[in-house]
Amino acid sequence: MFRQSKKKLASRRNFDFNSSSGDVSNQVILSSTASTTEEEKKLYDEIYEGKVSFYELPPQGEITLHQFETWAIDRLKILLEIESCISRNKSLKEIESIIKPQFQKLLPFNTDNFEDRKKDYYSHYILRLCFCRSKELRDKFVRSEVLLFKIRYEMLTTVDKSKFVKSLNLPLLRYISDEEKAKFSKELYNTIAPSLQFQLNITDDQQKRQYLQQEKFIKLPFENVIDLVGSRQVFLKDGYAYLPQFQQLNLLTSEFSKNLMEDLIRTYQYLPRLNEDDRLVPILQHLSSGYTISDFKGDDYTSTENQNNDINNRSVNTDDIQRHFPLCAKNLMYGLKEHHHLRYNGRQQLSFFLKGIGLSCDEAMQFWTEAFAGRVSIDKFNKEYRYNFRHNYGLEGNRINYKPWDCRTILSKPRPARGEYHGCPYRDWNPDRLTSELKKMDLSQQQIVSVLDFCAKNEYTIACTKVFEASHSSNDSVSDSVDDMTHISHPNLYFERSRKWHEKREGKSEVIK
Repeated sequence: MFRQSKKKLASRRNFDFNSSSGDVSNQVILSSTASTTEEEKKLYDEIYEGKVSFYELPPQGEITLHQFETWAIDRLKILLEIESCISRNKSLKEIESIIKPQFQKLLPFNTDNFEDRKKDYYSHYILRLCFCRSKELRDKFVRSEVLLFKIRYEMLTTVDKSKFVKSLNLPLLRYISDEEKAKFSKELYNTIAPSLQFQLNITDDQQKRQYLQQEKFIKLPFENVIDLVGSRQVFLKDGYAYLPQFQQLNLLTSEFSKNLMEDLIRTYQYLPRLNEDDRLVPILQHLSSGYTISDFKGDDYTSTENQNNDINNRSVNTDDIQRHFPLCAKNLMYGLKEHHHLRYNGRQQLSFFLKGIGLSCDEAMQFWTEAFAGRVSIDKFNKEYRYNFRHNYGLEGNRINYKPWDCRTILSKPRPARGEYHGCPYRDWNPDRLTSELKKMDLSQQQIVSVLDFCAKNEYTIACTKVFEASHSSNDSVSDSVDDMTHISHPNLYFERSRKWHEKREGKSEVIK
């Protein structure tokens, strides 16, 4: 038994993906203490010469299990947001505006800080282990990472971009001579002139010609930039495409995508070796199973209650408050009003939601007592229900301050049976009922069809996000469309964002008056 334990401990410490070669750089080592070596610093200075990376070399050194999980989760938050934006047909500029504020908080990259670089590098490789398991996961991971790379590259300075490109040593990055450029100057100008206008906002013909004189061109086989060939953004000659330097990002992303896909397939081949470790496998399975992170930051419910001091027993029943409720909370309130009662899962879901928006325990007791009136006597309520509601607020039992359910938790519960109102309407309602409800929210037929399409694909949180965006936008001069376009994965996040949007809109109306 002692020998088996010793063998398992040794297998946990080293995962040698190429043990026969004895190459230390191909080992991922986890230890109980994190350490920083001069070799590590030298490695990250080399691979982050331009502050972004192709992640060509495996990471070195030691990290803790806590770092292993939290770093992966932070990167996954950004990738999930990108995937949601792609599904909602956001443009690249819109995605940039959504993702950029999250970098500093979750995944700083445009810095010289060693720990930030280490976190970025390790988190990328950890998620490779999570998303190499199937073609669908690999495709999603590559698509999100490529877009993340594009956004980061565009945020770099010209100097950092140049450093990064030179550090790659790509054989395809061969610039044509001045003689060849002069030979095809007319064709090159006619090809890139429209791109200069739409991508760089250069409209004057003289300025375009001056730009052409300074611009360098890369000559490469046309299949490497096939997307630009299809849109006629490059000059073609004898099977070669002449790519202007300002469009070299297309080439870089093509190389990055190809290399990453090859590495993911290679990682999948070595994946069975991880089965020896009983600590990492559950974490990896948890992350790759569609782990979603709530954007709602209601960890301190005492402060939430103080901020939303207008939330009380009476106000939660008013239209002024309920207009901010997501569809799941509206459905629960309807069931409670209709039957003066909710079954256990419904009570829990609504109780935690109301707690999250700022309803105090005392006000909650009054709310539920009055809501059950006519069906449940005061004595029966105190005997059978009071303890449970106080327990939700951490005032009974183990006194745990429970968080409101996020969308993942709600979707993990059993589907509602007849007479039950918990769950997610985008999953549980049939298309006719959902269409009828969305029409009441003044969604257009095209918007409703889009929401139903996401429901059919089991993308319920994206469907909810689409409904929020459609119902919180306006073409009038008083109000703005939704400023915060991040993915909604929590009912309480829906409420908070809706409330802020209406406050901003009503505040502008008062100013105009």
